[in-house]
Amino acid sequence: MKRITSARISQLLFLLLFLVLFINTEYRGRDEINGAVNALFRADPLVAATYLLAAKTFTWLLLPAVLLLVATALLGRFFCGWICPLGTILDLLGSRFRRRGAPSLLTGNAKYWVFLPLLGAALAGINLAGLLDPLAILVRGLAFSLHPLLGDTTRGAWVGLYRVLGEGRDLLAPGYALIRDHVLPFREAAYPLAFLSALILAGVIGLEAFESRCWCRRLCPLGTLLGLSARFSPFNRSPEKLCADCRACSGLCPTSFDREILQKEECILCMECAVRCPSARVRFLPGSPLAGEGPLLPQRRVLLGGVVGGLLAARFFRFRDPAAQARMLRPPGVRDEGAFLAACVRCGECMKVCLRSALYPAALQAGVEGVYTPVLIPRLGYCEYNCTLCGQVCPTGAIPNLPVPAKKREVIGKAVFDRNHCLPFAKKVNCIVCEEHCPIPAKAIRSRRVLDTDDQGRQVELLVPYVVDDLCNGCGICENVCPVEGKAGIDVFAVKDRTPLRDVQGPAPVREGGDPYG
Repeated sequence: MKRITSARISQLLFLLLFLVLFINTEYRGRDEINGAVNALFRADPLVAATYLLAAKTFTWLLLPAVLLLVATALLGRFFCGWICPLGTILDLLGSRFRRRGAPSLLTGNAKYWVFLPLLGAALAGINLAGLLDPLAILVRGLAFSLHPLLGDTTRGAWVGLYRVLGEGRDLLAPGYALIRDHVLPFREAAYPLAFLSALILAGVIGLEAFESRCWCRRLCPLGTLLGLSARFSPFNRSPEKLCADCRACSGLCPTSFDREILQKEECILCMECAVRCPSARVRFLPGSPLAGEGPLLPQRRVLLGGVVGGLLAARFFRFRDPAAQARMLRPPGVRDEGAFLAACVRCGECMKVCLRSALYPAALQAGVEGVYTPVLIPRLGYCEYNCTLCGQVCPTGAIPNLPVPAKKREVIGKAVFDRNHCLPFAKKVNCIVCEEHCPIPAKAIRSRRVLDTDDQGRQVELLVPYVVDDLCNGCGICENVCPVEGKAGIDVFAVKDRTPLRDVQGPAPVREGGDPYG
């Protein structure tokens, strides 16, 4: 019977913890989320390193990442073999479709050509680590694709059961209610880039067909950073070479015993060699740091080429479409676009918890550097006036976690009426839907009574709407509820000045007459 190692038990427990936190990163009828998957991102050294380089500052939210990097320097690269949920999935699924004798697709330097350009781009102020961070890849693949698909499939199956079982379906209702309330996403959602997110995750898993832990040892930038730190660990494997009379370790090690000497920076401390050694020779003992290790850094040409390549690529990633920028609305509390892009992990948690389906992953609205960052699309959803969930789950504070009164005053954009589509202007018919739905107590959208002439030449009394810019926070509900089909009669545009509103309280003024186009 195959013996389960302590590392494998730890992997399964942390994978279960990850799934619990992922499912809990959801609106479940409470205004506060006590435990979210952002805890793992705050312990991610790659997130901390690129944030520090790009933002040129440090946040205490990422202190766990610093502690993990220090622990790796003391103990070795244990995160990859004991904790990482993506690594666990690779171990569980990889062996099921691995092809025997398949050649390795990548060289040992490939990981540095991924990791070093990320550092170079971060030095230039472009934080792209979230695009290739293993935790972000896993969360995006689940949040944008697999979890919504699970929700749609389960709800569809429940409807199908009624056709088959009729009222007898009610016997299963408690079980369905339990799954619906605690496992499924609380709302139906279709995300842009969902297919791409699933494809990237599938590609990472698919690399297992060629080599065990191929992603971890050949590409993963987080694993590369942890490996560099693990070189300083005082714990060394003994014996450090394959035994001439055995060589069993080469068939057990998932990362680095394709060579004669175990590479400490690639060893994930899975302990398979120690547990399954037929001679019980393998030990991990304290010794001299860097013992048996090569140069600390990759070759000079790789080091310089990677960093310089990242610096040069940063100029390309800054390309933006001015027209798209005008409609690019960020979550509440984001005031500086550059600071936001430097801090955002592209994890997708804010979009997953958005109460009114307002946040979606950006494609190219913010340029290539803004791919997967959250943008608010009012025609699809709006920012709930009393909701602060996106700030609660943001792991780096790119979206600040604000108290509700402060969040209500944050400016996302400003609403502007389109007189070619707004019904009172274009059709000379009364419509106050946007005014009725405006959540600002003093009403940022108001209307005045005026006399006008309709298309038939008749004089009509209209309620003509207008926006009070000093009260509008750009939540987008007006554009979302506009009854005009297709393009709304009111649009929310981004603004440079996102200074919080001074006051949103007070009664709306009495409607008065005036120039309908003033």
